[in-house]
Amino acid sequence: MRARPCLASLLLAPMLWSTAAVAAAPAPPDQRLQPLFQQVQGAHLFPDQKTFADAVPRRAPEAIVQAWQREHTQAGFSLQSFVNDNFDVPGDAAPYVPPAGETLRAHIEGLWPVLTRQTGTVDPNGSLLPLPKPYVVPGGRFREVYYWDSYFTLLGLASSGQWQRVRDMVDNFAYQIDSHGHIPNGNRSYYLSRSQPPFFSLMVDLLATHEGDEAYRRYLPQLRAEHAFWMDGVDGLPPGQAHARVVRLADGSVLNRYYDARAVPRTESWTDDLATAAQAPQRAPSQVYRDLRAGAESGWDFSSRWLDDPAALSSIRTTDILPVDLNSLLFHLERTLAHASGVTKNTRARREFNRQAQARQRAINTLLWDPSQGWYVDRDLQTGHTRPALTAAALFPLWLDIAGKPQARRTADAVEAQLVKQGGLLTTTLTTGQQWDAPNGWAPLQWVAVDGLQRYGQDRLARQLGTRFLRTVQSVYDREQKLVEKYVVDGSAGGGGGGEYPLQDGFGWSNGVTLALLDRLCAPKKKCESAADVEDAD
Repeated sequence: MRARPCLASLLLAPMLWSTAAVAAAPAPPDQRLQPLFQQVQGAHLFPDQKTFADAVPRRAPEAIVQAWQREHTQAGFSLQSFVNDNFDVPGDAAPYVPPAGETLRAHIEGLWPVLTRQTGTVDPNGSLLPLPKPYVVPGGRFREVYYWDSYFTLLGLASSGQWQRVRDMVDNFAYQIDSHGHIPNGNRSYYLSRSQPPFFSLMVDLLATHEGDEAYRRYLPQLRAEHAFWMDGVDGLPPGQAHARVVRLADGSVLNRYYDARAVPRTESWTDDLATAAQAPQRAPSQVYRDLRAGAESGWDFSSRWLDDPAALSSIRTTDILPVDLNSLLFHLERTLAHASGVTKNTRARREFNRQAQARQRAINTLLWDPSQGWYVDRDLQTGHTRPALTAAALFPLWLDIAGKPQARRTADAVEAQLVKQGGLLTTTLTTGQQWDAPNGWAPLQWVAVDGLQRYGQDRLARQLGTRFLRTVQSVYDREQKLVEKYVVDGSAGGGGGGEYPLQDGFGWSNGVTLALLDRLCAPKKKCESAADVEDAD
């Protein structure tokens, strides 16, 4: 089914961006290199399966596969030597050593050029996809740009006054929408079958604080295309049915879920996913793979949010869950589309997107609110009930102005009682070994919490959370001279653990949120350089 054909004609407006036709998606390495790819990943030649996914063939992949088929049965054949001879394999990045005595702010601002990449042209045999303008990567094993990470990186770039780099990155995301019909998880061919939490409208909002309404005019075509991607299949969808990322509930409400167009092991985690599916013999492997991929699209890869059994990743059911954060972000997208349509004098489109936003807000406050517990939750399509766990995602309706004041107050009380720890905001209340669970805290969720709580007058709690997280970041920086992907916030003030790969340094969104929090919590007319400069709220 095609998404909203009638609305598409309704929303026609001058194209202020030179859009290109959506090109055929380049095949990922697990397709171009099969069955060699599966052999290499199964042999565990590299500690991280993403390494071979990012390797660049030195000649046409088809020719390499043919050579392997001729040679691999011969006496003395070495798969490792064959790979070394036929691929340029990425190595570990050299650790960045900051100048002695740098403040936390100075260290982060010195990292921006270190983390900046420019790949206007790429080797067509590899998995990296080109982008026309420079961009900032997270760091470590993450050698490409990532969708939702980048919004929080942009907050830091804006704090550093690097508005040209902000514009460059928003332009790159608009280019990806024009090229692929959506923003992929990252600019790799193996990420094209999924997206990530839809933050493009928030990026445009951020740029508009510098450029004004011209930002909404410029990116309106891509905002519309982003919405069409998430809403594909909504027209004619019967109640109680789902199509791709859109779900129409029995009462006629429309909400969204995470999804992936492919149902095979993830290219970058091939053998991990094979092993996970093997632990669920009662389920079709393809469904486990799709749910793992949908969990990756959520950004929370992985978390007890998506699991029936918190101790078993094989119980993942992401596609059966309506997430409160995703639907809050789509509400913001619809509100932004309404505003942008108003800027371009398209009154009918403004009314239609406002109608959709209001309908989604009602559904969130009805179907994703748990009145007995007093916080926002996800909804389980399989059981027809809400999933009762309190997670940091409960704060998205506050951050994006969806909650009523009583709901915001009750959510804040629950968060303070269960998620606020000495080092910041926990992701969930459960310790499972998954990285998006306790005891980890993640920079983007700290920002959502602080900004969301402040929007509803919960200034004391917001400041408490912000200062505690800044102290955690500062403690690790003072000890190790780096920022990391995630932190333990239960009081031990170290780098976080769990998940599928070791803790990564860098780190884009931690850098961005740290600068944004230093700005937000600093005294008026003062420039805070470190956590010690921020007034303590405890």
